[in-house]
Amino acid sequence: MASIDIKNVRKDFGPVSVLKGVDLAIASGEFAVLVGPSGCGKSTLLRLIAGLEDASSGEIHIGGRRVDDLPPRDRDIAMVFQSYALYPHMNVRDNMGYSLRLKRTPQARIAEIVGRAGAKLGLEALGERKPRELSGGQRQRVAMGRAIVRNPKAFLFDEPLSNLDARMREQMRFEIRKLHRDLGATSVYVTHDQIEAMTMADRIVAMNAGIIQQVGTPLELYDDPANVFVAGFIGSPAMNFLTGEARRGETGVALSVGGKAFCTLPQAVAVPEDGRVTIGIRPERIRIGVGAGQAVEAAADLVETTGAASVVHVDLAGQAMKIFTTERLQLSQGQRIPLAIEAKDVCLFDPAGGGRLR
Repeated sequence: MASIDIKNVRKDFGPVSVLKGVDLAIASGEFAVLVGPSGCGKSTLLRLIAGLEDASSGEIHIGGRRVDDLPPRDRDIAMVFQSYALYPHMNVRDNMGYSLRLKRTPQARIAEIVGRAGAKLGLEALGERKPRELSGGQRQRVAMGRAIVRNPKAFLFDEPLSNLDARMREQMRFEIRKLHRDLGATSVYVTHDQIEAMTMADRIVAMNAGIIQQVGTPLELYDDPANVFVAGFIGSPAMNFLTGEARRGETGVALSVGGKAFCTLPQAVAVPEDGRVTIGIRPERIRIGVGAGQAVEAAADLVETTGAASVVHVDLAGQAMKIFTTERLQLSQGQRIPLAIEAKDVCLFDPAGGGRLR
């Protein structure tokens, strides 16, 4: 195990700045997930850690050792790619043990190490198969096994589940997380899928436009997003954002949408002088019907049913909003429905810069 420390790292491709001064400390044994949309710089950062790209400036330390000028083979890391990159003419056992043969490891020792890794990944019965005889999930396990046998200081995963179907991704998320727990190794995992980030990470590193937007546990980013980007990227269905107005009163900060009362925040919040705010609330925090929260009325538009739950699309004072509910509802288009909003579930953002208002 080893810590990874990234200090003021920049990466430019000609005039294009891809990473704009990244500072990040990943603890030894931690499972850190870099998440963000395509082009945000997360894969570039992973490649810099691996040594597959050179940083324009800054420092990278692995296990307390500066590795900026070291080639990938000397950084003692193992990388699992989106493409499995298996040798098609080799069977499973030979693919997994190839790096050990390059180090002239004795054959008996290779068999022992590969056998142990194969047992962890459920590959014992597949040792003689070629990659073409394996499913996508099995190929990904072989790629992971090839990384495990090297016993590296850190594992780097570059969107390893993107080529798998939804059910296999769910299974492999569990297997990778369980493997990390059993090995206790430092892992850095890149994905654009916020579900993968939420279910796998010890800490999430949310990135956008080459800048780290927020670092924290999955629930910290979900419950207390730092800005509109994080609030909208983390969570499914995504957070609702409404254009609203905030006015201070004797009982707190009164919020309205389209001139209609939305809710009142009892706590003091710094709001812009013009009172314009972006109101954020998660679909699952809105209840249909009059409850303990403050009631507003909206018009039903469309109901999407998945079986276990439904997403109700409504119109609130001319603005679209989604509600996630486990109730089975029969709503007609335009039907007026009451919604219960609790002040503790509301986030306010600056509509100009997108930052959180506190």
